[in-house]
Amino acid sequence: MEKRKPKGPSPDELLDVLDLRDFARHAVTRTFPGNAVVVKEGDRTDSLYIVVSGRVKIYVSDEGKEIVLGESGPGDYFGEMVLDEGPRSASVVTLEPTRFLVVPKEDFADFVANSPPFALHLILKLIKRVRALTSEVKSLALLDIYGRVARVLLDLAVERDGVLVIKDQPKPQDMAERVGASRETVRRILDDLAEGGYIEVKGETIIIARALPRTW
Repeated sequence: MEKRKPKGPSPDELLDVLDLRDFARHAVTRTFPGNAVVVKEGDRTDSLYIVVSGRVKIYVSDEGKEIVLGESGPGDYFGEMVLDEGPRSASVVTLEPTRFLVVPKEDFADFVANSPPFALHLILKLIKRVRALTSEVKSLALLDIYGRVARVLLDLAVERDGVLVIKDQPKPQDMAERVGASRETVRRILDDLAEGGYIEVKGETIIIARALPRTW
C-alpha cells in the first residue's frame, strides 16, 4: 500500500499555519498612513513585519528607476531575511493605511526554531519567491514589452466560473514599473487589447475575454 505523504502548508495559506497570538506576545503594533515608506532597501534588518490590515508594495529602485516585486495584504509578512542579518533587500511602501505586528529578530528566530509547521511554510514561501524572481528576470531579458504586460495580466488573473478576472485593476504606472516600460506604452497596449476584444475593462475589473496573443 502506497504511503501518503503528509501535506505541508502551502505558501498561499499565509499565516493560517500558526496562531498570530504566538507572535503578538512579543510584537509591537505599528500603524502607517497610506504612501508611507515602512522599510528602505539597504537599511539594517532587525525585525519581521506581519500585515494585519491594509496593503503594501514591495519594490527595488536605482537612480530614479523602480521595479515592483509584488504586493502584500493581511496575513502576509515580509522581512523574513532578517535571519541572515544582512541589509534590507527591497523597500516597502504602504498603498493604504496599514497596521503591522513588528516582531524583533530574536523572537522570530526562536519561533522558527520551535515551530516546524511555520519553518516549512517559510521555506515554501522563499522557494515561491525565488521562482517568481527567476521568472521576472527571464521576462525582462527575453520578452518584449507586450510579452511582459501579458505575463503580468495572467499572473494577476484569478479564474472565476471559467473566466480569468483581475478584480483590482493595477494602475498603469504600477504595471509600467513591473515591466520596465513607460506608463504611456502600457496604457497603449491595454487599450489595444481592449479594442481587439482580448480584455474587457469594467470599472476596476479586467476580464480576459479570450486567450491573449503570443505577440503584438
